[in-house]
Amino acid sequence: MKFKSLLLTVAVSFSTLAFAQESKKFGPPAGNAVVGDTYGGGVASNAESKAISVDKLSKKLKKDNKKVENVAIKGKVTDVCDKKGCWLTIQTEDNSQFFVKMKDYAFFVPTALKGKNVVLEGSAERKVTSVDEQKHYAEDAKKPKSEIDAITTPKEEIRFVANGIKVVN
Repeated sequence: MKFKSLLLTVAVSFSTLAFAQESKKFGPPAGNAVVGDTYGGGVASNAESKAISVDKLSKKLKKDNKKVENVAIKGKVTDVCDKKGCWLTIQTEDNSQFFVKMKDYAFFVPTALKGKNVVLEGSAERKVTSVDEQKHYAEDAKKPKSEIDAITTPKEEIRFVANGIKVVN
């Protein structure tokens, strides 16, 4: 009986080890984000020439009832999610920022995108972001605890959902 128990234990241990998934640390994709690199569903060849400024987008959002579909924006990336590359921020003309998520969480970008100029294609809307969501993204960005604790009110902001992103000059 002891031999059968020992044999069963060895068999279960062996099968567990044989079929165990290798644990892998997920992070943003590798890459240097050089001019011409694209992420996501691609970007139309004329997107850069038809891209509007963030200021124009803001005015369009006020006029078009808080949502604009199929729009191209050009801007400079100021931050990228260090955990997965699942979001980024774009600098605006007045040195504020707006938040960009990837459509359907379907693609990610390398952290090397920070400081690069990009063209984004997708949709934009004015949205109120909850305190919890703001704190979550601040934690992702590895902001100091004091800065995270200072987030106490919801914030209305431009949110962009990117179908595709292209690095440009």
